[in-house]
Amino acid sequence: MSPLGRQMIKLFGKFHKVLYRLSGSRAFANLGQLPTLLLITIGSKSGKPRTVPLLYVETDGGYAIVASFGGAPEHPAWYRNLQKNPQASVQVEDRVIPVTSSTATAEEKQSLWPRLTAIYPDYDAYEAQTDRDIPVVLLRVTT
Repeated sequence: MSPLGRQMIKLFGKFHKVLYRLSGSRAFANLGQLPTLLLITIGSKSGKPRTVPLLYVETDGGYAIVASFGGAPEHPAWYRNLQKNPQASVQVEDRVIPVTSSTATAEEKQSLWPRLTAIYPDYDAYEAQTDRDIPVVLLRVTT
C-alpha cells in the first residue's frame, strides 16, 4: 500500500469515529449497509487508548473483525495493540462493551470468511495482493 493510501485510511478513520460518536452512533454505525463498530485498544507503545472503526459480523458471544489494512504487507496497528493486550472494548451503536480478543484459528477463519466477504468482498482482493495471512480477530464479550 502506498504512503498516500495509508494516510487516506487513517484520515477516513479519524473522520468516521468522530461522526460516529458525535451523532450518538446514528451516523456511520452502518456505513451504507456495512455494520461498523468502534474498536478501542490500548496503544502497544504509547499506552493510550486508540480507536478505529471496523466492519464486523456478529458471532456467538461477540464479534469478528478483519485485520486487512487494505492488503498492506504489515498488520494494522490495532492488531498489534491487541496482540500485546487482548483486553479491549467496542462501541456498537450506543453501547460500549468490554471484549477479549483472540486471533481466529484456521478453521474459525474458514468458517467466518464467507460471512465477512459477503459484507465486504474486497477482503478477498486484499488477501490476494499480500503475502501475509490476513487475520480474523474474534472479540468475545466479557462480563
